[in-house]
Parts: sequence; structure tokens; C-alpha cells
Amino acid sequence: MMKKATACLLALAALVGLAATSGAAEPIRVGAIFSVTGPASFLGEPERNTVKMLEESINKSGGVLGRPVEIIVYDDESDATKAVTAVDRLIKKDRVVAVVGPSITGSTLAIVPKIEEAKIPLVSCAAAKKIVEPVKKWVFKTPQSDALAVKKIYQHVGKAGISKIAIITASDGYGAAGREELKGLAAASGVTVVADEVYGPKDTDMTAQLTKIKGTDAQAIVCWGTNPGPAVIARNRVQLGIRTPLYMSHGVASPKFIELAGAENAEGILLPAGRLTCEPQVPANHPQKKILSTYIKDYEAKFKQPISTFGGYAYDAVLLLVQAMKNANSSEPAAVRDALEKIRGFHATTGEYNFSEKDHNGLTEEAFVMVRITKGDWELLK
Repeated sequence: MMKKATACLLALAALVGLAATSGAAEPIRVGAIFSVTGPASFLGEPERNTVKMLEESINKSGGVLGRPVEIIVYDDESDATKAVTAVDRLIKKDRVVAVVGPSITGSTLAIVPKIEEAKIPLVSCAAAKKIVEPVKKWVFKTPQSDALAVKKIYQHVGKAGISKIAIITASDGYGAAGREELKGLAAASGVTVVADEVYGPKDTDMTAQLTKIKGTDAQAIVCWGTNPGPAVIARNRVQLGIRTPLYMSHGVASPKFIELAGAENAEGILLPAGRLTCEPQVPANHPQKKILSTYIKDYEAKFKQPISTFGGYAYDAVLLLVQAMKNANSSEPAAVRDALEKIRGFHATTGEYNFSEKDHNGLTEEAFVMVRITKGDWELLK
């Protein structure tokens, strides 16, 4: 009798479990490709951490459209070829409804044809303007475009009375895009480029390029690249005794740059950055303040490390996709894409997004502030 009762209970438990499983909502699968390892890991690691933190938070709050969200992350190891392999897997095997990332411009541009062919929305975490200009139907991005950063720098040098600059740019996709904007916008900004040097992203010494620049009449130097190159340039500049003001791009707007360069070598460097870098100095009534402080508090509590501008790009990308799904009342890729394109007045860590048919970045120069590195920290310039 006892055996029969036990058997009945086990059968009942199995049926209950089966019913619970069959009744469970299928997760909404979102893909993510980040440079978690490799030279661009300072971008990809905080991005990976951020999206997994958001996945947990979203699901604790009930998911999206009554369904849990599953964010499937692949590491492209800072390699464009591996990013293509990853997006193939996300599209064909994992059947994701959207993709966040990649971290870098080269990897993003490499996967765009696959995204367009598959007809699923991509929200890139890379900065180059050419990712979204000309507009590609399925491609969006969260970082401020390099053209906006260049304009911000040129505004600052103009106010400082500087008219002659030297540029030193990385030979990768991000550096090449920045070089194009620096040269293309110079004349209209009243700036003359008197030296144009290039370095390899893996180079460990740039004294040759900086020595050439030192011999010109440049009143400022603008470096365009992502770590570790800019940190090397910051060190070499001090070693050569160059006192010409040094500007960097928003590609170094994280504590990692100061760490790699050394606070004494980074002292006084100027760059355009999002307000996330200097959140304590952002006024309490600013529309971004609450989301900035929330992200910082949550991230630093969970990972015991400082936030990064780059993690913020991934944070914004996921929140934009979630908002698009809610607005569309659907997780179907075409509906999500259409809803993304209609998002207006969406404040996130990077700025206020106003997407349209003609603008898949949705940010203006207002998304940038100028900061100076002072005593190993970010100082917001008024």
C-alpha cells in the first residue's frame, strides 16, 4: 500500500512539474557580442558585466511582456572574424530577436551584412559614425558619434585660442574613423592640422611620432584611439618633455586609461566624455542624474569595481531594446526595429536618445561634456 501511495505521489509530482514546465513562458533571447578578452577587454568586460546584471534585474522585476529575458553573451576576443562567427551562431543556433554590441567599430562593421540579411535589430556599442551613416535599416548604436566628439574638442580649442593642431591616430577602424572626422571638420572649425601621425594599436612606443610633432608649431595634440595606445602616448609625451596640451577621444573615458597611463602622466589631459564619468558633479536636477546614480550604485555594489562609460553603452542598449519591446507589445524583430526607430526623449547613461528614420544614433553634442584629468580623477569643465 505504501509503495502504491509513493508511486502515486511521484507520478503526481511529475505531472505538476510537467505542467509548470509547459506553462512557463519561453524566454526572449537577446544576443550580445563583446570584447571580453583581447586588447579591447577594457570595453567588453564592463559591457558583459552590465548586461548580465540587467538580465537578472529585469527578470526579478517580472521580465518583459510577461516573459523572462535571456541575454546570450559571446566573446569575440577583440577580433572581427570571431565577431562574425559569433553573430552567425546567435542568428542560426540561438535564434535571438536582437543583438547588442560588438564593443569595437571593426567588429561591428564586419557583422552588419549578416544583421541586415537576417533582418534583426543590432544596437552597437561602438562609436564610429559610419556604423549608422548612411542609415542601415537594422543597425543602431548607443555611443556618441566620433563627429560629435571632434566638434566638442574643436569648440574647446577654439575658445582656448588654438588654431594649429597635431593629430595622432590609431590605424584600426576607430582610429581611422576619428582621423577622417578630425581632418574633415578642421577647416570649418578654424583649425589647421599641421601634423598627421598614425600608430598601430599594438605599438608599445610612439616617441618617433611624438618627436616629429614636437618639431612642428602645433599648439595642441589630439590623440584618437582606445587603450593601450593612448596611455603609451600619454607616457611618451611626458618622457619627451612635451608641454603642448593633449586631447583624447571619448575612447579612453574610463578609469582604466588613467591606471594604464599613470596619474602623473594623465594629469591635465582633456577629452569629451559622457556624464557618467563625472556623475558626482552632475547637477541633481539634470534628467540623467537618477539613471546615472542608479547604474553606478548597482554596478559597483555587485562587481566591486568602478563603472565605465563603455559599460554604460551596453546598459543603454539593453534598456532601449526593452523599451522598444514594451512600446511594440512584441518581441518580433521587425516590430522591435520599428519601435526603436520611434523612440524619442529617452534619457539613459549616455544622453537623451531621439531616434528617427534618418538618425539611428539619436544623440547630439549635448550628450558630451568636456572633462580634464585632475589628480587621477575626472574634473567636469564648466
